[in-house]
Amino acid sequence: MQSTIIKTKRQTTSNIMMVRPANFGYNPQTAVSNAFQDNDTSLSEAKISDLAIEEFDQFVAKLRAAGINVIVAQDGGEPKKPDAVFCNNWVSFHTNGTMILYPMLTPNRRLERQENVIETITNQFEIIRRMDLAHHENENRILEGTGSMILDHLNRTVYACLSPRTDAGLLDEFCEWAGYERVVFSSVDRNGQEVYHTNVMMAMGDKFVVISMATIPDEAERTMLYERFEQTNKEVIDLTIEQIESFAGNMLQVENTDGKTFLVMSEQAFKSLRKDQIEIIEKHTTILYAPIYTIEKLGGGSARCMMAEVFLPKKDLVV
Repeated sequence: MQSTIIKTKRQTTSNIMMVRPANFGYNPQTAVSNAFQDNDTSLSEAKISDLAIEEFDQFVAKLRAAGINVIVAQDGGEPKKPDAVFCNNWVSFHTNGTMILYPMLTPNRRLERQENVIETITNQFEIIRRMDLAHHENENRILEGTGSMILDHLNRTVYACLSPRTDAGLLDEFCEWAGYERVVFSSVDRNGQEVYHTNVMMAMGDKFVVISMATIPDEAERTMLYERFEQTNKEVIDLTIEQIESFAGNMLQVENTDGKTFLVMSEQAFKSLRKDQIEIIEKHTTILYAPIYTIEKLGGGSARCMMAEVFLPKKDLVV
């Protein structure tokens, strides 16, 4: 990558892109590395898709009611893309006007990089340069966007747990391009399988961090992370493995058009939190949650995976 330093004093944005699914369902290709997926054979494909669309629309309505600008793109029906709702994995939009397209692990997720989805962003925002990393799929080098990378913009740091979906070399290239420092570690579930995405077990806020230290087996890595969070003035909200399994790590802090911040999560994630954890979060931000049980169960992803932050400069639209 050609080096282009990202300079921003913003951790959050009020502009969020979401992709309305056309054929949501269980994806056997991703299930190989995503232990959070659970197939439900009692429901027809059509019923599952309908439930997911209903959950998606209710989620969008709740975000918009809070004053958050949600740009909704419609997934094209064919070919079928069961995980299209998880748009944060294949694209990111940055303050310097760069859009990055990422290499995806499974063939049917590579289909999610759709020009019609990108056009919904270019209607409102300036994309000055386009960086396409998808060719690394030919080398089996994968970096699945802000699923793989947790970005602390305020402290110019990228956090990542390595897995088949997060290549260390590509992570280094991203950090060199962005001017960020990388912090890598290992994270595993209760069965010892690598956690497939960092954003399943960690979320970064402006003044806090949500993370499951219980998934990090190496004591030295846990100590390193605690020291880094202390240095960057982040209050740590430590999650249990059970809470991670309820998608409590899959959260995103956003803001509305008035600058009020929210920590967005699923209803399942919220219900898994203890009272003391909620109190810490509410010291820093407002909690916003929505029921997305079908999407979580079959897709193995949650609220954060459904939202791609848009930090791009806005176009000057002439009325």
